[in-house]
Amino acid sequence: MTDRKQTIQDLEKLRAEAPLIHNITNYVVMNGTANALISIGASPVMAHAVEEMEEMVGLASALVINIGTLSDKWIEAMHVAGKAAKSKGIPVVLDPVGAGATSLRTNTTKELIQQVGPDVIRGNASEILAIARAGFTTKGVDSTASAEAALEASKDLAQSAGAVVSISGKTDYITDGKQVDQINNGHHLMGKVTGTGCTATALTAAFASVNSNYQAAAGEAMAVMGIAGEMAGEKADAPGSFYTRFLDALYQINGEQIQKRWKNDQG
Repeated sequence: MTDRKQTIQDLEKLRAEAPLIHNITNYVVMNGTANALISIGASPVMAHAVEEMEEMVGLASALVINIGTLSDKWIEAMHVAGKAAKSKGIPVVLDPVGAGATSLRTNTTKELIQQVGPDVIRGNASEILAIARAGFTTKGVDSTASAEAALEASKDLAQSAGAVVSISGKTDYITDGKQVDQINNGHHLMGKVTGTGCTATALTAAFASVNSNYQAAAGEAMAVMGIAGEMAGEKADAPGSFYTRFLDALYQINGEQIQKRWKNDQG
């Protein structure tokens, strides 16, 4: 279960250790993801060439696999890096961006789950439903379903994949197939800035690098993300200013803010 005391301790540990987070992520979010990881206290690297995957994973404390902009070479790199990370024993966090929109995305996600075995699968409700329920499709990378609607599917996916599943929404849900954490922090402008879901995935990897209880780590990341969103939303009234304030909030968030703003439960 995610709790505020452990979240505060893990945030401090993350900042003290500055773990290297290897991101195989999409063109749209690379800069934002890197800035978010730096702001929270981690060290990002964006590396995609197959030829350097094993060497780069050897330096990293966690791996993000984000399928947002796929190509044959990137898919190959994802498999090589994922298997190297598993052999090294570092956490692998998979973001199935747009799964359900095309067969390439859906099939690639399922192959990565089967052949790599990610420790955490983090996506929106539609993406999780597309992986867990045959025949479910989406309109693109945005969710067409609520997180609540995907909760039962996420439990099934967690059990079949042997992974923690983290669903983002107005309320975030994190489950290992049995236990469910509810994360209630956040701000409506988070949905108006591209890449916030991808940022949540990167932060999940950062917290997983310092907490081997991946259910707790995933909840910590979503709680910190949501609290930072609230902090940013108090100083911004539109998406552009919100994004800048959000990075500032990730840099400024501390134990006092987490203690004051915590809204999270176990279901």
